[in-house]
Amino acid sequence: MIDLNFKEIWRYRDLLILFVKRDIITQYKQTILGPLWYFIQPLFTSVIFTLIFNNLAAIPTGDGIPSFLFNLAGITSWNYFSSCLTGTSDTFKANQGIFGKVYFPRVITPLSVVFSNLIKFGIQLLVFISFYLYFVFFTTKADNAMPQLAIVLLPILILFMGLFGLGFGMIISSMTTKYRDLTFLVGFGVQLLMYASAVMYPLSYFKEKVPEYSWLVEYNPMTTIIELFRYMTLGIGDFSGFKFLYAGLVSVVFFLIGLIIFNKTEKSFIDTV
Repeated sequence: MIDLNFKEIWRYRDLLILFVKRDIITQYKQTILGPLWYFIQPLFTSVIFTLIFNNLAAIPTGDGIPSFLFNLAGITSWNYFSSCLTGTSDTFKANQGIFGKVYFPRVITPLSVVFSNLIKFGIQLLVFISFYLYFVFFTTKADNAMPQLAIVLLPILILFMGLFGLGFGMIISSMTTKYRDLTFLVGFGVQLLMYASAVMYPLSYFKEKVPEYSWLVEYNPMTTIIELFRYMTLGIGDFSGFKFLYAGLVSVVFFLIGLIIFNKTEKSFIDTV
């Protein structure tokens, strides 16, 4: 049931590259600002989060850690997961025309979304690094912002984000072939999940203010991933080997479940879509 034929995927690598180019080009085609949206979206979101959550609601981000940089770190890591999830969640519906005409490994389609979003994540990571360098070398606001040795694990953490978003997206994509209501729930659900993922507040603050419901946020895998990302890049947040393994285990399990359901659905989805 866990059918992931790497050899066949490699044989169709040209098609995978073609889909990646298609996703990148078509996303902002016929827009005025084009690729500038890669920069605008995380920057504007971080500014709004800083104004509302840190200035208006007075949520602390830690001494020597600029609120804007704190939010930009959360948004950068969250965006990659949410883009992978939403981008793969309508795979069958969006590609039913091509799926019904020619054969190729269907899993290439959601994989192309993950790879195209990886390029977008790389650009936004450079934006984050640029602002980090600005705050560290040209201001006195980031005295305690320091990357940790654990940053060597960042590529693995990015892999966890991609696997989690891909697996979750394939599950939803398979279910929407029968239950169309999920199509409307995805956008709404992703927004709710963001508020439960410690994107705009530290996990420690939530546990202090709402201890009775802290488990809802603490055991959310994306909270763990975002806290790990902040610890690796800024030196704040919770980090432990257990949390890293927890994030990895959940991501792999979601990916495998998503792959099993996806493989099962691709054999019969054309009759239900």
